[in-house]
Amino acid sequence: MKVILLHEVPGLGKPGDVKEVANGYARNYLLPRQLVTAATGTELANLRERVAAAQRRVQKQRETNEALAAQLAAVTLTFAVRVGQGNRLYGSVTSQSIADALKEQEGLSVDRRLIQLRDPLRQLGEFEVGVRIAQGVEPKVKVKIVSAQSLESESEEAETATEATTETAEAE
Repeated sequence: MKVILLHEVPGLGKPGDVKEVANGYARNYLLPRQLVTAATGTELANLRERVAAAQRRVQKQRETNEALAAQLAAVTLTFAVRVGQGNRLYGSVTSQSIADALKEQEGLSVDRRLIQLRDPLRQLGEFEVGVRIAQGVEPKVKVKIVSAQSLESESEEAETATEATTETAEAE
């Protein structure tokens, strides 16, 4: 008897498989437990439709994952942190802080457990941190850690330069 498996049956197959089994096995064990259905023409057509729908869902999910990966690969996160003697950070940059920054700056919701960061980042510099979106899709996010003091002094210099340019323009 030809049957379509509805559930996984050890030693026989997984859901969606079409198998040939003994009549007694199908009648006395598989059908009463609703593990299979008879492989009629309509059931086979329904199976083909379900398989096609599942493939469309998988393809759409793959496209969504690839689009998210492209967005993440283009992201550069900058963290301004307090630094002590010898450029030693007060605290660290963790996967949670990276996830929060992605949410705040880019509007991308990424679970912190998907961020591939073995140990928290505890030094100044640029790092590439992987994000596991799906199997085989792991874009790298650029993370820059800079001193908050140097960032403030750069912004003060920029303001001073802007003021000087404005004063010069007003004087003329």
